[in-house]
Formats: sequence, structure tokens, C-alpha cells
Amino acid sequence: MSDIHGCIAEFVDALALVWDHLDEPDTMLCLLGDYIHGGADGYAVLDKIMNLQKKYGPDKVVALMGNHEEFVLLGDSSINRLIGVFDDDADDARECDDDRYIRWIENLPRYFTEGNTIFVHAGIDEEAGDMWEWMTSEDTYVNKYPAETGKIEGLDMKVVAGHVGTAEISGDPRFHDIYYDGESHYYIDGTVLDSGVIPVLLVDTDEDKYYKVTESGEWLVQPFTT
Repeated sequence: MSDIHGCIAEFVDALALVWDHLDEPDTMLCLLGDYIHGGADGYAVLDKIMNLQKKYGPDKVVALMGNHEEFVLLGDSSINRLIGVFDDDADDARECDDDRYIRWIENLPRYFTEGNTIFVHAGIDEEAGDMWEWMTSEDTYVNKYPAETGKIEGLDMKVVAGHVGTAEISGDPRFHDIYYDGESHYYIDGTVLDSGVIPVLLVDTDEDKYYKVTESGEWLVQPFTT
């Protein structure tokens, strides 16, 4: 999952699709960042993730850094307010508790690998090929834009990212889903504030297969076609 943006109800709905998997061995939940700003309650989203990590462990529930979490570390925002974008003059009684959340954000990794898959918020330095882990800057992991598509030369891995809207990547303004370019990239739509939905991608790292999870089942993600 990626780009929750404070949308706690939508996050709970998405979690319901994978809840049973968390109690299975050899499974994990990977969250790709941007947990805050824009929706009803960024604090509630962070609390939910932190409680999941407390229950299952941070190796079972992996939370990555997004650019909105980095905004907090840079002093450009608080947990619930992004200066100049989602600015809100209302007092927030929980601002005094920010330190606990900031300490958690400071320890978020910027990428995670499992099997043949790189999980990241925005992207990697694709020109580096199989040296991406050494050549990608911290800024690229969380802020890379625009999204790249096609085969990553010199790297036999898939990249799963969020950060941008898949309507923009696909060129279809109605598409708010999981975009697969047929080569090296899977993008999870990052526009929950518009779509009201957080897509869920299930990755079978043993078989190198990628599925969209819905209430009706799990469906192999096919390359996007117009």
C-alpha cells in the first residue's frame, strides 16, 4: 500500500483485505510512505501503523519513508498540517506529542527488498543498474519525479512504488489503480484524496507474481493497455 495521506477510513478498508495474511508465516505488510497530510487524521494512521508494528514486529510490518514524512523532519510541516498546501489554522491538541511520532519517522527506511522486488516510495536511480543501492540518493527514494517506465537496463528486478497518480502515468484520467508497464515497474496509485481508494498489491516473491487484492479475490496484474 502507498500514499494513505491521513485517510484513516480508507486505510482500515485496505487493511481488511490483507488482515488474515498477517497471521500467516512468511508473509509481511509493506507500506510505501506518505501516511500523513490531506485526509481526516494523520495521527490515527500513524497510530494504526505503529500498533501493527508493536503487535507483529517491524520486520513483519515494514513502513518506508515518503516525501511527506520527510517534510516533517525538514520542519516544513507538522503531522497533520502541511504548510502552504493543507494549511489549517485550527489548534491541534496532539501537537505536543509530536516528538514520539518524529522519532518513529526518523527511523523509517527509504527502501526495502524482498526476492526480486524493490519496494520504495518514489523510485531509484535507474541509470545505475544493479548498482542502484549504492548510487541512489536519499532524495530520489522519496521524491523522484516523473515516474519512469520500461525496462531498467542492467537490473533484473522489479520496482514497486507509489508517490504519483497512475492516471498521470497511464495517460488515462479515469485510471486510479495499480499500473504495470509490462517491464520493470509496478505503481500503486497515489491519489486516494481523489479516488477514495487505497489499492492493495500482493507480491508473491517466490513466484515473482503480482496481484491486485479486492473483496472478490486476488487478480494477476496485467500490463496497462489503452
